[in-house]
Amino acid sequence: MKARILVVDDEEIVIRSCLRILGDDGDCEVEAVQDGVEALKKIDDGHYDVLILDIMMPKMDGLEVLRRVKETHPDIDVIMVTGLSQIETAVRSMKLGAFDYLPKPFDPDELKLVVKRALERRQLLQENLELRSEVSSKYRFENIIGASPQMQNVYRLIAKCAPTNSTVMLTGESGTGKELIARAIHYNSLRKDKPFVAVDCNSLSENLLESEMFGHVKGSFTGAVVNKKGMFEVADSGTLFLDEIGNISLSTQAKLLRVIQEREFKAVGDTRTQSANFRLLTATNKDLKAMVADGAFREDLYYRINIFPILIPPLRERRDDIPPLAFHFLRVFSEELGKKVSEFSEGAMSALVHHDWPGNVRELENTIHRAVILATDKVVRQAHLANIIEVLPRLDLDVPRTSDELKRIKKVAREKSVENIEKLFVLEALKRNAWNVTRSAEETGMQRANFQALMKKYDIRIRGTEQDPNGSE
Repeated sequence: MKARILVVDDEEIVIRSCLRILGDDGDCEVEAVQDGVEALKKIDDGHYDVLILDIMMPKMDGLEVLRRVKETHPDIDVIMVTGLSQIETAVRSMKLGAFDYLPKPFDPDELKLVVKRALERRQLLQENLELRSEVSSKYRFENIIGASPQMQNVYRLIAKCAPTNSTVMLTGESGTGKELIARAIHYNSLRKDKPFVAVDCNSLSENLLESEMFGHVKGSFTGAVVNKKGMFEVADSGTLFLDEIGNISLSTQAKLLRVIQEREFKAVGDTRTQSANFRLLTATNKDLKAMVADGAFREDLYYRINIFPILIPPLRERRDDIPPLAFHFLRVFSEELGKKVSEFSEGAMSALVHHDWPGNVRELENTIHRAVILATDKVVRQAHLANIIEVLPRLDLDVPRTSDELKRIKKVAREKSVENIEKLFVLEALKRNAWNVTRSAEETGMQRANFQALMKKYDIRIRGTEQDPNGSE
């Protein structure tokens, strides 16, 4: 769409000049009026991107028009036009919200340039607003996939804590989507238009982590060649998310505790104290309470961050969420890869639902990504999951065309079924008996050597050995 510009000036020659200069390129729709009262009426009746406004006019001066426009239409960029003796007044207009000013007489290139800058700024602001709106919409908690009772409880907790400034601790296994929940909390909070800053405490050494969180000044250590803002400063007025907080050292924990308590910090190598206004969200896949008991995590920090805990359940405890998640990832990766994969075979969906997903949602996402790559038509079949999910018999074998093919497929199916049943037999026995080989063999009525032979056949190991987790035989 063409940009719409309104010129407001009581001098006919200025109006004609602006209409000619700005209308030549055909990129703008330019209108003009000769007093401020009429300008306000046109602005209320229509949409304008830029207002070119003279300061000295009858009925209503430019400063009053500017003030009213900024009250009712703050998104319009206003360019003031001034005489040489009105520069001081023009500066006042900038304080009232004008984008820029032009002294009379101005040349055509000067006018075009300032209008171009105003339109570019306006477009940038609009794109930024659209991007923020898109991101905010993406992380609305009702858009998080999962209708199981466990996830419904998580949604209720998000809805309660999001509008507050309370510190939230997210717990759960790796891959359950803790950062997604953290972003949902942020984008449903009063700080949603401010920064969301995520720090992965697991990926940084102790020195780098301190530099990332607190920032550093030039020359504070080898390699510090410039000043660097820390995450506390970057997250000011927004949300700071510390992922895997259980991995930070005790010394860093002590420094973090002080920032949480005092809302003040010092950059590495700096003597100045800076204030920090941020909301803190943390996440961990560790048992911090047990770490406190072992002396590996500060008790006072634990109680500071555990004000509002939310447990994200593993995928195996909410299997009803697997089909909608699988179809969501199927749509995402089909679109990303330019393929028309839209269905799961019965066997593939059965395999997905019955798999335990030790890597949780992240593992499911990667599995579907790989399956879409392998798919040759619109259907994801169990064969596309074979290298990831091995415990269930394949239910979607190709239909044979000859009696010889039928015999061959029946033989393969019988062998595969027996292998899968044997493997399940061993795995389930081990699970029931806390992975103790001797007790598992006794419970199933097998000789220990025969049970171990089945374990060896299917490469089933317990922590890399043939012993239980406690090392007992």
